[in-house]
Amino acid sequence: MTANYFAQEINSSDTLAAFGVMPADSLALRDSLALPDTAVQSGKVDLDAIVYANSKDSLLFDVNSKMMYLFGKGEVKYKNVELKSGRIETNFETNDLAAFGIVDTSDTSKTGFAETPVLSEDSEVYEGTSLKYNFKSKRGFISMARNNKKDQRYLGERVKKVSNETFFIKDGIYTTCKEDPPHTHFSASEMKVIQKDKIIAKWIFLYIGGVPLPVPVPFAVFPNESGRRSGIIPPAYGDDYLRGQYFRNFGYFWAISDYLDFASNNDYYLKGGFATRGRFRYVKRYSYRGNINAGYSYVKSGEENDPNRSVSQDYNLSVLHNQQINPTTQLDANLTFQSRNFNSNNATQYDDLLRTDIVSNATLSKRWDESGNSLTINYNRNQKLQTGDITEDLPTVRFSKSQSYPFRKKGSAASADQKWYELIGYSYNSQFRNNRSKQNGVLNVRGGINHSLGVSASPKIGYFNISPRISYTEKWYNKFQKRTNYLVDRSTMLVEDGDTSYVITKADSLVIEDVHRFSSVRSFDIGVGASTKLYGMLQANTLGIEAFRHTIQPTISYSFSPDFSKDFWGYYDSYITADGKEVRYDRFSGQIFGGASSGERQNINMSLDNIFEMKTLKDPTDTTSEAQKIRLLNLSGSISYNFAADSLKLSQLSLSYRTDIGNLLNLSGSSSYTFYDYIESRQVNQFLASKGKGLFRLTNFSFSASTSISGEKLSGESRDGKNQDIEEEDNDVVRRTDYIALYEEQPPDFTIPWDLSLNYNYNLSKPTPDYSTVNSGLGLSMNLNITKNWKVSLRGNYDFQRKEISAPDIRIYRDLECWEMNFSWKPIGRYRGFRFELRIKAPELQDLKVTRSKGLYSGR
Repeated sequence: MTANYFAQEINSSDTLAAFGVMPADSLALRDSLALPDTAVQSGKVDLDAIVYANSKDSLLFDVNSKMMYLFGKGEVKYKNVELKSGRIETNFETNDLAAFGIVDTSDTSKTGFAETPVLSEDSEVYEGTSLKYNFKSKRGFISMARNNKKDQRYLGERVKKVSNETFFIKDGIYTTCKEDPPHTHFSASEMKVIQKDKIIAKWIFLYIGGVPLPVPVPFAVFPNESGRRSGIIPPAYGDDYLRGQYFRNFGYFWAISDYLDFASNNDYYLKGGFATRGRFRYVKRYSYRGNINAGYSYVKSGEENDPNRSVSQDYNLSVLHNQQINPTTQLDANLTFQSRNFNSNNATQYDDLLRTDIVSNATLSKRWDESGNSLTINYNRNQKLQTGDITEDLPTVRFSKSQSYPFRKKGSAASADQKWYELIGYSYNSQFRNNRSKQNGVLNVRGGINHSLGVSASPKIGYFNISPRISYTEKWYNKFQKRTNYLVDRSTMLVEDGDTSYVITKADSLVIEDVHRFSSVRSFDIGVGASTKLYGMLQANTLGIEAFRHTIQPTISYSFSPDFSKDFWGYYDSYITADGKEVRYDRFSGQIFGGASSGERQNINMSLDNIFEMKTLKDPTDTTSEAQKIRLLNLSGSISYNFAADSLKLSQLSLSYRTDIGNLLNLSGSSSYTFYDYIESRQVNQFLASKGKGLFRLTNFSFSASTSISGEKLSGESRDGKNQDIEEEDNDVVRRTDYIALYEEQPPDFTIPWDLSLNYNYNLSKPTPDYSTVNSGLGLSMNLNITKNWKVSLRGNYDFQRKEISAPDIRIYRDLECWEMNFSWKPIGRYRGFRFELRIKAPELQDLKVTRSKGLYSGR
């Protein structure tokens, strides 16, 4: 050991602080080995923080030259910079740092290196065979360098760092492939890297499988950070026999901030048509989120002199907004306004092409929890795309007061301690509605206010629950209907034995007009009901079953409402026809809430509900197990009898049932039966039993079965959403990717090996003994992960009556490491077609792809 060095070697557990150097694992040893303060002050060390250093082999200092040498897995830390290497040299005079790999002794050719330098600065990590770096300027140089990030990396023969954010790379490589060597990469003679921004390169060759494409790209800019980035949206190219060659979806995506963005997309057709679309999204976490979409298209179809040539101008405007103003006030809006042919001329998504209605809603809701009051203001609009008819409520205002008990004392919760009058409660609902409908170019405006007041009680007498009630409804209108029948002369020519004569008869000429005057329609009904529950138990204690339980709930009720069509109430009017018959009509039948009911009603309603349940035994080998209750079957029936009806007093018998077999199979159905006979396609007031045709006849039967199974369900595995990135979800306003593609596709889910959903529906309608209709269909949805990289999805429906498959959809996905393949095929139907796409998987490079399409996916 020379005199210029300390007379000992210091291993990684020792320390020296003459130049502000401290061990990585302890600060308490500084005083024991530190030089006097005068030695530190006399040097020209230009460091403003402690440098931590350690090594596995040795750590040496040259005091005169202020040099530090680390050998064997050396490590140096200074502020946010950390360096690991087999050999490190630090000059505290110039603040320079040099690191080198050591010869790999296991390599017989003696050309390989081990413990090569790894430099970490903040979240950036750089590797190379040799490295030079300056602490103060934060500039450096790396030989055979590489940088690994989450989904991308770049390598270079030489890398020069000129600032914290900027690097220059000689003979560089950029790739998003995780394999080494990469399957696909870009090679450039010169590259400039701007951290968390972009990579700029010139004379770029694309290598696929180690083979370069023959034609280089003279200049390119790659994103250097995943996520939302501003940039150009490349177009899709194709040809349409009506519109000519085109490019679609060309535009620009502008990431304004983490909470705002804007996208513009444009289409152009060589035969003269064009389209433009814009999307603006915004979000504020825990407060509001939404987006605004607008589009305009000018489409020309056919040649200039083609007799079938057409020109169409269409527009679209949609607004989606959700806002939690405060814990009790919320605003939700989903509005769409568009021309009739916008979807047929511009849509590329299958669901949009099949859409026949455009429904818009906007609702502002407010509730008062203490009083039980709530208020909603709603706008609703429905547009029929085929006819152009529009119906809208502008607005609908609803006020509701939940059930309240005005005579109940505070703290009197148990019904046994309450007086009979404390059980009396009331509820109130009111609704204002202004309806506008435009059909066949004719505008019709209707409006009104509807008030509903209900008073009820729920005393319990023995084992029976008694529920008397009174319901009162009042409707306010600003007009009513007046029908006047004018008897006009009608001349009929008669020819008899060559003689012609004319006969004058009277004919009806009905005129309907609105009388604008404030009017009200008041109606009421009263009723009382009784119900109870009966239980039957069977203790099994075998085969893992503890018991079976059968619950029977019979209910009987009586209701009465008078005949409001009588003159006493004043809601009905009449006119005389030409043949002398009097026709009565409801003056308010055409109003928004309708008029009053006709005919007196005295109904006895009876229903019977049956619930069959099973309880399992606890697992004796598991102290944490619990008994499970499984509902086996729900079976219900109901019927009513109207004493006030002049005929057909007995209603149809209705039955319904439902059962769930575990979580695998759901079965449900319903049926209805009539007790009356049909003669000449008309129901008559004669029971079938009196004709010897049985007790009743089936009029309707429906049945449905559905199952949803998956490898996840059968294996008992489950997933939770605890690891989801909530902040990323908030930034994604419409829960979609920021990537703007012509055809939207959901990313494949490989976490579930397979899943299968089947739905079967059967419906029989038999209103008369001689006429019936049957509809039945089977729906299928299946996803299968054939291997860890192959996924197949099938969807479709089969109509058993038409014996045809409707809307089949086949999708195949293949994961190719840094590439991915998508194949979509709709083999039959009006919108049949296929689309094949091979593209780079990385989101920032998904526009680098090869596509082939036809039919629906040809870009029309």
